[in-house]
Amino acid sequence: MKKMGILNAEIAAVVARMGHTDTLCIADAGLPIPPGPQRIDLAVRPGLPGFLDVLAAVLEELTVERVIVASEMVSTSPELYRQLVAQLGDVPVETVLHTEFKQRTASCKAVVRTGEFTPYANVILVSGVTF
Repeated sequence: MKKMGILNAEIAAVVARMGHTDTLCIADAGLPIPPGPQRIDLAVRPGLPGFLDVLAAVLEELTVERVIVASEMVSTSPELYRQLVAQLGDVPVETVLHTEFKQRTASCKAVVRTGEFTPYANVILVSGVTF
């Protein structure tokens, strides 16, 4: 049995397969997931698991060079945005309209659906390199 890191086999496999500029979306419970990306559904009930908890686990294992969020997150869920930026440290944040964000999820390797019910609690992680 794996004893540390991401225990979810599907998420661990996606992270292990990611290369430079590949993308992975971590989403709230309501984001529509288009056909194409692998769907990894973690939602158990409202708020479980939470968006920031799942993000923290992925950030421990994935090198991220930048992230993309919907600009609506900044105004509609400012506390979540503040916590997201704090969790990211010096990783640059790009904002796009939510309609464009949803279109960009189609090219993600996977979309991880959380139980988060906070509006616009979605992020696309752009994989970086460790060298």
